[in-house]
Parts: sequence; C-alpha cells; structure tokens
Amino acid sequence: MARIDQWLWAVRQTKTRSAATAACRAGHVRINDQPVKAATKVNVGDTVRYRVQGFDRILVVRRLIDKRVGAAIAQECYQDLTPERPVVYLPVFRREPGAGRPTKKERRELERLTGRDSNWGRLR
Repeated sequence: MARIDQWLWAVRQTKTRSAATAACRAGHVRINDQPVKAATKVNVGDTVRYRVQGFDRILVVRRLIDKRVGAAIAQECYQDLTPERPVVYLPVFRREPGAGRPTKKERRELERLTGRDSNWGRLR
C-alpha cells in the first residue's frame, strides 16, 4: 500500500509531493468518493478523483508506486477515465485592420458582447 500523496506525485499528477498534500488538505482528492487525508493508503482497484483547474480527473489505480518514475511508466500505473472537457466558444468582436476608430454603433455592439453597460456612470 502507498500513501495517496506519494502516489499522486509518483504518477506525475502533481509537480511536488507537498502540492499533493495540499490538495488532500483542501479536499480536492477523493478515494472511492470519500474525502481523504494525505496519509490515507491507496490500493489497486481504487478510484481516485483529483480536482485540477476546476475539473475532476478520474483515475483507477492499476499499480502502486511510491517513487517518481518516467512518464511512460507512470501512465501504466493508472487508467484515466476522465471525460472530455466541454469546449466553450465565446463570441469575438473583430474589426478589419486599419478600419479606424469604431463608430458609436460598433462601440455599443462591442459593449453588448462584452457585457458592459453603455449607460454606466451616466446620470439619469
């Protein structure tokens, strides 16, 4: 058995072991849907959920290691069941290069797209 913070660091999910420990303390790591401490032991077959940048990584433990190894070997130690991240398209206001200053109508369209109120700061 290996500690969860050591295993996350060894399979290259975190850059440092202290970062893995901090993630456990913050509640970003779960084993079989249970919040865990850094010293919790992980076993083969456990499902590890690790929150990174607002999204969960779902890993199934296939092999236990406690020393950091190369990336190719590290990928053999887990099965990644993480779903694809949703693709978000944001509208982009583009003007032709060299078109000069925007007109009042173009400026209002730009403010509408960016969510700014054109009447902000004006007295009524």
